[in-house]
Amino acid sequence: MNTEDTNVVVEPVDKAKRKQLIRVAVILTIITAIEFIIAYTMPGGTLRTSIFVPMTLVKAFYIVWEFMHLGHEVKGLKWMVIAPLLFVVWLIVALLMEGEYIYEVLFM
Repeated sequence: MNTEDTNVVVEPVDKAKRKQLIRVAVILTIITAIEFIIAYTMPGGTLRTSIFVPMTLVKAFYIVWEFMHLGHEVKGLKWMVIAPLLFVVWLIVALLMEGEYIYEVLFM
């Protein structure tokens, strides 16, 4: 008869990791609370959108950096993820600016 070892060894909690996780969760909670306050108190428009976009980018940064462990990777992998993101942001800004110009030319 085969006897299996059923003892479970519990390792101590890493307090530094727990502190880091709580810090990131608090930052994300604060940013989300500010977004909700702005969403329900501020009228819709360009100003509200201009506030939401950077806050959303900060939240995305923290999620990718901590929960997807990009912050613990080598520098080359970080740049391989960040560089295309910068080009996508540049593309969105360029398209929005160009779209506004075409709107002004055609409809004004």
